[in-house]
Amino acid sequence: MTFELSDSLKSALLNALENQDTTFVVDAARNELVEADSRENQIIDEEKYYSIPEWTSENGFRLRQDFAEGIRSPLVHDELMEVLHSGRGVFRNFRNVLKSYPEADKLWHKYKNQKLLEFITEWYNSLREVWGLEKLDQIPESDENLIHDDFTFEKYSPDFYHEVRQNLFAILDGSNCALPVEVSSAFQKMWQNRFEEDNNDGQSGFICHSLSDDFAGCILVKPVCDDRKNVILVTNFFVSERFRGLGIGTELVSMCVSSLKSGEEKWLVMPNIIIPETIKPLLVRTGFVQIDFGFLLKI
Repeated sequence: MTFELSDSLKSALLNALENQDTTFVVDAARNELVEADSRENQIIDEEKYYSIPEWTSENGFRLRQDFAEGIRSPLVHDELMEVLHSGRGVFRNFRNVLKSYPEADKLWHKYKNQKLLEFITEWYNSLREVWGLEKLDQIPESDENLIHDDFTFEKYSPDFYHEVRQNLFAILDGSNCALPVEVSSAFQKMWQNRFEEDNNDGQSGFICHSLSDDFAGCILVKPVCDDRKNVILVTNFFVSERFRGLGIGTELVSMCVSSLKSGEEKWLVMPNIIIPETIKPLLVRTGFVQIDFGFLLKI
């Protein structure tokens, strides 16, 4: 007897896989999941009941390890890896770390559900092969554009000036904590003067906020000079530390590039003065080419 891998059965299987206390089987006649000890008369009928695939604590650990190793947020990565190597209360502490990073927590649940659905589909396809049926297609990879479900992106306007300025200086202050106070203050003053000068010259770009309205990042640009409007300078580009590694920087660059496209050829220049080491891989992924004084993208 065969059964259909319906949406309701998938949902039940997802919940059952991580339940270590109860054994479930698929009742093919009713196309639903039931507890193994609730089967009629306790009779094992292999034509009617199918054992679900075993998902062990070792499977769960490897899944969490793969997620932690792959996430690009340095803060989340380091804290999760510390938990995984602690050897005690791993699953509970893993969950507690993610509670402090709601956006990363959403990524985790999407990732986990994706991998569990792939695991379920692989098991179901092995049954279909026995039944002489064609295999189902694997679950498609999650759409990374789902970032718009968790963040809002708006065009930059002077109304955002103080918010961008405050968050930029907070990042600079944190990154220069090892420097002497007078040197750090000098850098702050340099960036303040630069930011205010750029703002007066009419910057454009995009600002990102979380759904709770926390500042998440921005990209600001302006023409290099009045008679070279097809050469665009990135004046500011940064993502707040707690939101790094979630795809915000990539999306900001993509939206900025799309807004600059027109019939004429343009060049987007990101000078070395605003490029920390952490964003260089992002620039390469989005098509920038490294040059002597920064990175360049042909639009």
